[in-house]
Amino acid sequence: MMLQRRSPFSELRQMQDTMDRMWRRFDAAPGEPAGHPEIKAWAAPLDVVADGDNFLVQASLPGVAPENIQVSIEDNVLTIRGETASQSENGDGAYLMRERRTGAFQRSLRLPETVDQDKAEPRYEHGVLTVSLPKAEAKRARQFPVQTAESS
Repeated sequence: MMLQRRSPFSELRQMQDTMDRMWRRFDAAPGEPAGHPEIKAWAAPLDVVADGDNFLVQASLPGVAPENIQVSIEDNVLTIRGETASQSENGDGAYLMRERRTGAFQRSLRLPETVDQDKAEPRYEHGVLTVSLPKAEAKRARQFPVQTAESS
């Protein structure tokens, strides 16, 4: 029997994707097809990386001003929320295609118990928000030298 190692975030991500697909059907305005690109609230795409003694959560937020981003942790849940400015249509022209999302967004992610929440460090650079979440000192893996009968 082979054991598979699963990320603590994989099941949460799968559930989030399922919920996003379900809600997308209900977000369309009357007369618009379901899944219309002008969804009022949107979910920022995330990557979660285990990097040594840290977890890194990276969110793609192009065009979002850093002052419009809020990062919080409450009850082991990391929440990233913010808003992009809605650009009004040009006076003479109308959009022929509009795929860039505007409006409010929010993503929440349950953190493993091993994270030291007090040492979280959000950093925004080139449209990517990176939240560094170090593992709690007590939860880090420790190495122990193996003693032999000769070394005692």
